[in-house]
Amino acid sequence: MNRVAHKVAIVTGGAMGLGESACRLLAREGARVAVTDIDSKGEAVAAAIRAEGGEARFWHLDTAKETQVADVFASIAATWGRIDVLVNNAGIAGTAKPTDQVSEAEWDAVMAVNVKGVFFCTKHVIAYMRQAGGGSIINLSSIYGLIGAPDNPPYHASKGAVRLMTKTDAMLFAPDRIRVNSIHPGYIWTPMVAGVAEQSQTDSEAFKLTVGSLHPLGHMGEADDIGWGVVYLASDESKFITGSELVIDGGYTAR
Repeated sequence: MNRVAHKVAIVTGGAMGLGESACRLLAREGARVAVTDIDSKGEAVAAAIRAEGGEARFWHLDTAKETQVADVFASIAATWGRIDVLVNNAGIAGTAKPTDQVSEAEWDAVMAVNVKGVFFCTKHVIAYMRQAGGGSIINLSSIYGLIGAPDNPPYHASKGAVRLMTKTDAMLFAPDRIRVNSIHPGYIWTPMVAGVAEQSQTDSEAFKLTVGSLHPLGHMGEADDIGWGVVYLASDESKFITGSELVIDGGYTAR
């Protein structure tokens, strides 16, 4: 308990999956949590946190729209007086097609959320973290920000971009005591991955077994496997870590 006590944390894409886990676990460890998402299910996440004795509120946010990001972050800062943690989790998978079959609209849709959204949120949180005397920005990348695969060019390009954006911002804002790190999950059973399974037209249980076998530990991960990584990077336990990749992938990239 209290690993992130007195901190104010923003989680984008907090309505489900990895974002929901991050919200719950940050609140459990003492943070005041701004659950943000384009999906109104985020209100239920915030309500559940409050029912368990935590402090959380929901803000509707499309991270691909800069004016919304600026307005929502200002509202969060006005509500709680500071911003200490930003979890750039909002992301979409897009459509898995070979590069020569991807349309400009399909490419742009993924980049708008996965890359531009991270840019906008980082851009607009810096001033608040400077005022707070420092902070932690946690960017959700992927194993596909580290290695390639022949299936989803826009998604893989976006997650590679997030990895290098992380390193650049870590160096830019280190003098302000703002740490920036990326998390690289393997396959975690979330609504987004369930959507990938549906696209593959494979039974979900068969998909879990097949994809799970690609990980040396022999199974897919759970959302809280990533959520606890978020708590660690948000906490002062990781105060000497910046510009790094936290790989939580069941050994996938060790092959």
